[in-house]
Amino acid sequence: MVSQISKPSIESLHLSSPQELLSTLQQLRQTVESEGKATFDEWNPHIQRTAFIDSALNLAEYLALRRHDLRSLQAALMPWGLSSLGRIEGRVMPNLDAVIATLEVICGSQSDRHCQRPPVEFFFEGDRFLQQHTEELFGESSPHRRVRIMVTLDTEAATNYELVRGFIQRGANCMRINCAHDTPEIWQGAIDNIRRAERETGTPCKIMMDLGGPKIRTGAVFMPHHKKRVFKGDRIVLSRQVPESDSAADPAKSPHVKQFQTSCTIPSILDLLAVDTPVYIDDGKIWTQVVDTQYHIAHEQPGLLLEVTNTSPKGVKLKPEKGMNFPDTVLDLSPLTEQDLTDLDFVAAHADIVGYSFVQRPADIELLQQELAKRCEHRLSPPAIVAKIETAIAVSNLPELIVYAAGKGSFGVMIARGDLAVQIGYQRLTEIQEEMLWICEAAHIPVIWATQVLENLVKDGIPSRGEMSDVAMSERAECVMLNKGPFIAEAIDILDDVLTRMEAHQLKKTPQLRALHSW
Repeated sequence: MVSQISKPSIESLHLSSPQELLSTLQQLRQTVESEGKATFDEWNPHIQRTAFIDSALNLAEYLALRRHDLRSLQAALMPWGLSSLGRIEGRVMPNLDAVIATLEVICGSQSDRHCQRPPVEFFFEGDRFLQQHTEELFGESSPHRRVRIMVTLDTEAATNYELVRGFIQRGANCMRINCAHDTPEIWQGAIDNIRRAERETGTPCKIMMDLGGPKIRTGAVFMPHHKKRVFKGDRIVLSRQVPESDSAADPAKSPHVKQFQTSCTIPSILDLLAVDTPVYIDDGKIWTQVVDTQYHIAHEQPGLLLEVTNTSPKGVKLKPEKGMNFPDTVLDLSPLTEQDLTDLDFVAAHADIVGYSFVQRPADIELLQQELAKRCEHRLSPPAIVAKIETAIAVSNLPELIVYAAGKGSFGVMIARGDLAVQIGYQRLTEIQEEMLWICEAAHIPVIWATQVLENLVKDGIPSRGEMSDVAMSERAECVMLNKGPFIAEAIDILDDVLTRMEAHQLKKTPQLRALHSW
């Protein structure tokens, strides 16, 4: 809930005197300190790692601060050269104290609430904590670049050593293995190549293994004889189970089918859907909404009837094994499937980092921590955890997810922009991405910028202009992830170059003011 500071209100501060600004900031500081402490006291029982205590307190104070609309206050401070609240994430109280102390000097104030200017080391302590937590997760940075590069490996990495070695030599700091694909034998081959390349190049490289999580996908697809693509206004029958059949791939073999038909790999989800509920298919390429929850086909169990509300004007092929999203529906699913638990036996023994898909609540974090503890008795410490934030629930629970995870071990956050955009709406993605970056910086937690980074370059060999702007923006994260493709090596080169250049101009939200050589 956003609140306002009273007497004077922040809206009236744009022409305020230094004395009025000082009084407002003193009141704001007192509120932030008391509310932040109350939140921290609730979190404290879940924090076992002493290295995270100061970070958790700063996060609690930042949340207390951001409950207020500070725009007018920020503008009122600008004429006095004090507009530093916009870069307060990593150091809430030292920043407030520094502004208050300066205003006291301007006002000649010697009140009972006199504020001592914080020591310089306090002011930059947040940066030091973030660097420390990032090194715990990803190891030391490259000599010329702060932001790490993560590369998603494909099957070829298991048998092509030179490919893996080339990635590391070009600047990859972390390799990602997606457990939704391939087998433990293939994973082992890729890991052996990574470790060999580390030894031969003398360059460390972390390994992150992503658990597959619950796969909410389309099943077999049946198409009408006369149609091969789905268009706006078409209807799709979503059944609890569609019989597997060769005719699914060839509409000519199923002339009796009158409309598109598919199923959901987790049928219980259908019971949660009501009329007008949105259902997105194939990463949002097909938007639909439920128009009937008891639709019958012959003698089958009733399914859902969906109407396509948006898709490409050229139509989209409805295919099996495509992701399904339910943005307005709370899915009470365990993020650890039976397959994940089996895979975790291998992951716990070989990975430096576990990528956690579909995590939404603090209990999900505790579940993975418990399962890792069972499998890591002989390791000095369990693998670090990276939570993939891909639902609206996960976004709203982000502070608690951070506390429960980082309070016990090394932790990072991945902004999974693909699923997240479908879940919250593309128009909100940039806004939510910014807010997540701020929250994580306040907690001194490293962030992975993921999904479709340099996708055109990776797949086709030529980047788009928009992709280059996206890469420049990604400098504010601690790691940028590239997905697999035939031109991944070229993408590493360009990403390394752009990140290095941007780092000379920008550090998180702070301009570096490097000399301009173009004019």
